[in-house]
Amino acid sequence: MAHEHAHIGHSHHACAESNARSYTVQPSSGSGELARFSVTVPEDLLATFDEQISRRGDVANRSEAIRDLIRASLVRETTRTPEEQVIGSLTMIYDHHTGDLARRLDEVQHDYTDEIVSTMHVHLDHHNCLEILALKGIGARVYELADRLLGLRGVSHGEFTCAATTSSLEL
Repeated sequence: MAHEHAHIGHSHHACAESNARSYTVQPSSGSGELARFSVTVPEDLLATFDEQISRRGDVANRSEAIRDLIRASLVRETTRTPEEQVIGSLTMIYDHHTGDLARRLDEVQHDYTDEIVSTMHVHLDHHNCLEILALKGIGARVYELADRLLGLRGVSHGEFTCAATTSSLEL
């Protein structure tokens, strides 16, 4: 699976190093030994994340919130069913002025015409677009498509949601 940049979870943001500050995160108790690692994010993103943590009130601190995100990402990964037929939607927000992103989005989508049932394209403002794809097909192909599109430089937010498998719907 080829990515133009790595991402974890469902949202990813470009990070200008000049506007970023490094923070060290220490996981709290759980199973196994603790590991300390550094995460570099733009200050405004970190401030927004800290505000969300304060509003939620269900996590003790930033470390616990990051552990929750990691756990959720790992659980989401277990729902990948490569051999089974899956049905879901892919939602992306992107800046269509980013390089040749529009062409690359089209190229990738043309490689997966059997999996794409329908698309909807919405102009959010002069630069940003929302694109929603209804997908159905063998899990390996559908997830490969989602990963390829979400990995394109210029896609700022995105998420694939597996709504069902054909076996869960008894189709």
